[in-house]
Amino acid sequence: MKLRANLPRVLVIAVLGLFCGSGIAQADPRPSDGCERGEFCAWTKEFYADAVQRIDLRTANPGECIPLSGGFEARSFVNQMSRDITVYQDVECSTEGDFTTYPGKGTFIPRAPFVVRAIQIWDTV
Repeated sequence: MKLRANLPRVLVIAVLGLFCGSGIAQADPRPSDGCERGEFCAWTKEFYADAVQRIDLRTANPGECIPLSGGFEARSFVNQMSRDITVYQDVECSTEGDFTTYPGKGTFIPRAPFVVRAIQIWDTV
């Protein structure tokens, strides 16, 4: 009789355990070779694989559209700059295509929502 009364609770706990434990065996979504503080890093494949391109403030001016060099197309990226960065689908930073802004200081995007072809670094306020 006690088992029948507690059975719904036991089932709920078992189901919650399955939902909560489903992500335990997943790999770390951050790149293994790292992206240094002060850099924006982009990879040609998802999950930080294949060729990488690094951009920092030594070679990029805030407020300007910065096309990824040599026709580079990013499918994953990391923003380790202290500034926000907008990524663009269009190589000329046109808002006609997709674009999204990501905060600095450690934003990791293993699967970009669209192919990234240019960025814009924002001035700090």
